[in-house]
Formats: sequence, C-alpha cells, structure tokens
Amino acid sequence: MLLGMGTYRAIFANREFRSLWIGSALGNASSTMTSLTLAIVVDATTGSALLAAMIMFGPSLAQVLGVSTLMSAADTARPRQILTLLSIASTVAVGIQAALDLSAGLRLLLSLAIAYGLSIGAGVRWGLLGEVVHNDLFILGRSAMNLSVGAMQIAGFGIAGILLQAVSPSTVLWIATGFAALAVPVIRFGLRDRSPRRVARTGLAETWRGNRQLLAQARTRPLLLALTLPNGLIVGCEALFVPYAGARAGWLLAAGAAGMMTGDLVVGRYLTRNGRRIAGQWLRFVLAVPFLAFAFQPPIAVLCVLVALGSSGYSASLAQQEVLVDLTPAELRGQVLGLESALRMTTFGVVAILAGALADLTAAAPAMTVFAAASLLVSVVLTRPLSRVMSPARWISSPHGSGPAAEGLQTVRAAGDPGRRRPAGERG
Repeated sequence: MLLGMGTYRAIFANREFRSLWIGSALGNASSTMTSLTLAIVVDATTGSALLAAMIMFGPSLAQVLGVSTLMSAADTARPRQILTLLSIASTVAVGIQAALDLSAGLRLLLSLAIAYGLSIGAGVRWGLLGEVVHNDLFILGRSAMNLSVGAMQIAGFGIAGILLQAVSPSTVLWIATGFAALAVPVIRFGLRDRSPRRVARTGLAETWRGNRQLLAQARTRPLLLALTLPNGLIVGCEALFVPYAGARAGWLLAAGAAGMMTGDLVVGRYLTRNGRRIAGQWLRFVLAVPFLAFAFQPPIAVLCVLVALGSSGYSASLAQQEVLVDLTPAELRGQVLGLESALRMTTFGVVAILAGALADLTAAAPAMTVFAAASLLVSVVLTRPLSRVMSPARWISSPHGSGPAAEGLQTVRAAGDPGRRRPAGERG
C-alpha cells in the first residue's frame, strides 16, 4: 500500500493504481463511444426521444438488480478475477453490437444484460482502491479515477461524434470493442491476485444482509440520497442532449465531462477535508442552476459553457463519498461504495426514461428545465439533514478517530459481523 505525499504523482507511482486507472479509463472510453453511437442510431431510426434516452441510460436500471443480487461479490470475491471477467464480457457485448444489425429492442436488451453483470464492477473497483492506496490518499485516488472518467468521456463523446460524421456506426462500435479488449490484459497482469476482504458466500442472502446493515444507518441515508437524487435529475437533462442537439450532442456531452473533470481535480487535489465538506454544500446548487438555461435555448456554444460549469457540481460527491467511507467498516466498504454507485446509476436510468417520456409529450428543452428545477429543489430539501452529517465542526482530521465517524463505525459493527475479517497482513 502506498504511503507518502498527497499528490497525483505519489499515487501514480504505484503500479497497481496505474493498472486500475488505465483499465477503468479504457472501459469508460468504450462505454462512452458505445452509448452515444447507439443513442444516435436509435434516434435516427425511430425518432423517439424516449428510446434514445433508454438506449443511452436505460442500462443503468440493471444496476438495481445487481445491487439486489450480486453486490456482496464486491467484498467476498477475488477482485482481479471479477474485474477481468467483466472486461471480457464487456468486450464480447460491444463486439456483438458492432457485428450484427440489431433492432432497437434487441440492442436495448443486450445493453441491459451486460449492464446487470457490470453492476458489481464499481463496488469491486472502489473497494480495491482502498487497498491499493493508503486511507489518507483514498479521496485523491477517487478523484484521479473520476478524472479518468471525465477525460475518457471527453475523448469518447468527442471522437464518436466526429467519427459518426465520417464513418458508419458499426465502425465506431468496432473501435469501442478494441478499447474494451485492451482493458483485459491491463487488469489481468497489472493487479495482484488479492483475497476477498471477508469470507462469506457470494449471493442474494449475503448481499441483502450487507445492504440492510448499510441502509439501516440513519447517518448515511442523507448521504445516499444526496449522492443519487440531485445528480440523477441532472442526468435526466443529459439524456435529452441527443434529441435536443442531434449530432451536436457530442459537444454538450464532452463539455459536461470537462466540467466534471475540472471539479474533481480542484476538489480532490486542492481542498482539505474540511474544505471539501464546505464546498460540497454549495456545489450541489452549482450542479443544477446552469441547466435552467435550456429553457431559453441559447446558442450551442453558450450551452456548452453552462453545461461545463454545472457539471463541475458533480464534485460534491467526493466529499459525500469521503464521509460515507469514514462511516463504514473496512470489510463492507466495497459493498457500500457499490451500493451507492448502483443506487446512483439506477436513478440515472429511471430519470432518463422519465425525461425521455416527458420530452416525447412536450419537447426536449422544457423537459430539461423541469428536471434541472427538480434537482435544485431536492438539494434545498437535503440541506439541513446533510449539514448535520457534513459539518466540518463535527469531524476531526483522522478518518477513524473519535467523534461521529468512529461512532458510525461502531454502530455498523454492532449490527453484526458480516463475515470473518481478513487478517491485517493480507492488506496490500
């Protein structure tokens, strides 16, 4: 496990972290190119904003099935083995989309099927990150991983948008298949074969036992709501970029990724723990307000700037995730981060479908305005419960010392040990 200065240079000096980062980046590049390409294909063939939103964000709905049935694997399975298998499955699925001329319905079903399996990937990845880097560098590592998401979304949306004007969609999908395939050896040969964090049988019963413990904590519920609802409602706006802007949607999506990446860079690298908590209370509002401008339909260049500004507000999640990790025992961290990710992605899928349905009844611009206003309203409602959890005065500098964080750990552990903990010597 890496110790040292809290800088990106320090964490990238770790070979395992580099492999985890590169594997994640390649997977994100592939999924970004695939989702935009499929959305444009479906929009062109059906003319339905609902179907375009479903093919782009609907697979996120499979996350709710994954979190209900498979998520215990985030802590009870061998991380390298799971991540390798998921990379292979993703490669095969994108290859099928590229090779076959499928109907919109079959494309959606295939996307849902692979998304179900991939639903545990976030939990495995984030749990492993806590072992690859030292606790004090977890948020910096999380920030760096988020930066890879932003960078690959910029590259994926931008490249796919440009290529789709010059080559066929199947060609773009074959390129996406190549990115997914490259991730397989990076993960297989770049990560250590680690033991599970706890010894228990992976399955429905173990998944729900961990989920019940995590959802029963009153202190973490506001965090889970804040990590899912405001973000998810803004994704409803993003789901309508293609119906709103057509081929120019790639520019809006790339601008959003750039804003998200910039926010994660500033919050993760340059703010202290207390600074992140203070900023997180305001960034939720920054996330929603710029998207209200879609009501006035300004030029696309203006919208790109506003989308980038608003998307920087996604970085509020870094502070919320940091507190969530502090309140969770080590043997459940993979599952809690997987649970949070799956709930967030499920919300993305549900809201995207609702946004598409509303846009079919009205138009893209007014539907986006409604969802931006809803995000702002939810953030206002969550202000008081979040302030009780996130207030810097309630936290000490050590993530596992006395105070609310330690109390949260003790409360979760008192609920029952979910399995034999790994000896300290097995931690990387």
